[in-house]
Amino acid sequence: MIEPEKTDLTLGFIPLTDSAPLIVAKEMGFFSQWGLNVKLQKQNSWATLRDKLHAGLLDASQMLAPMPLASSLGMGCAKVNVITPLVLSLNGNAITLSEKLHQEILKENQLAHVTLPLAAYLLQKVISVRKKQNRPKLKFATVFPYSCHFYQLKDWLASAGITEADLDIVVVPPVNMVAFLESGEIDGCCVGGPWNAKAVRAGIGLTALTSFDIWQDSPEKVLGVLGSFQKTKPNTVLALTAALKQACNWLENIPNRFEAARLLSADQYLDATVEVIAPSLIGSCLTHITMPPRAIPSYNQFSKTNNGSINVPEYIRGEWLMSQMRSAGQLKNIEVPNDIVRQVFRPDIYQQMRLKLEDQAVQFFRRSG
Repeated sequence: MIEPEKTDLTLGFIPLTDSAPLIVAKEMGFFSQWGLNVKLQKQNSWATLRDKLHAGLLDASQMLAPMPLASSLGMGCAKVNVITPLVLSLNGNAITLSEKLHQEILKENQLAHVTLPLAAYLLQKVISVRKKQNRPKLKFATVFPYSCHFYQLKDWLASAGITEADLDIVVVPPVNMVAFLESGEIDGCCVGGPWNAKAVRAGIGLTALTSFDIWQDSPEKVLGVLGSFQKTKPNTVLALTAALKQACNWLENIPNRFEAARLLSADQYLDATVEVIAPSLIGSCLTHITMPPRAIPSYNQFSKTNNGSINVPEYIRGEWLMSQMRSAGQLKNIEVPNDIVRQVFRPDIYQQMRLKLEDQAVQFFRRSG
């Protein structure tokens, strides 16, 4: 059994459906099983969560997959070495358009209805008409500059030759997306669940496509810890990783996901109804209040794909994320060490944790046999 150097931990999370591994690990006793007394602390924005982790106010946190790389490179912040020993989830995002923009698309393209997933070229006429009429540009929101949300939105727009010169892209915290759509402050957004489903249930949005429609099985959330924390408390990080891996495994069982939706709905977590949390967990994408949902079996993935475990922080995933940063022009004037991915993505810690889990399983069977 692992003996953590520090047992009382504070973990940060953003109220999103794919924060499920942290909440499940807390509520199902997986943290306790590994000798950890964990407090989950809800954060409003990714920037706040990052800053608190950097300052040591959080011992670890859920993070967007590109965030540990961005922190370690000093992108938008002072350089702080953040590592990830565990991928928490794949996919999970969607692009939702305001009902006003939905109606503009129908009108300008002379359509009675849209076909989903929505092709980005349908925005071209809207952009053109607004320009001719000297109306404000379309405004889309993502959750953080260094996020798969931003890169996915750019890739979708680029498929139709639409660039950032044609519209505005702003950053809005996930919990504020629905209110911004409703007020008209933004015309669309790329955000994780349950906020897309909430907009659809409220009749104020059309979920045009999911991140799985853009990139299949891309890393979305990871566990982030300071490199300095791992060096001084390696057993604590192993225990934390083991507990979260168990939670990810537990979430592979679809019936368990209904229970997860109930846990997530609590005020201290997502503070949202089960009817907006559950759909993506069971592979259903709510599209529009007048339209049927789409079946997206891989909408939220936490443990396995057809190719094996998703939780290993493989170097190839880090290299791929770096390529997205480069394509977005975010690495200009940034000094990028050759080994940056190996500094940040730590499959060695994951493998140590996996051996501990196997040892635990062997000991369990010996006791019960």
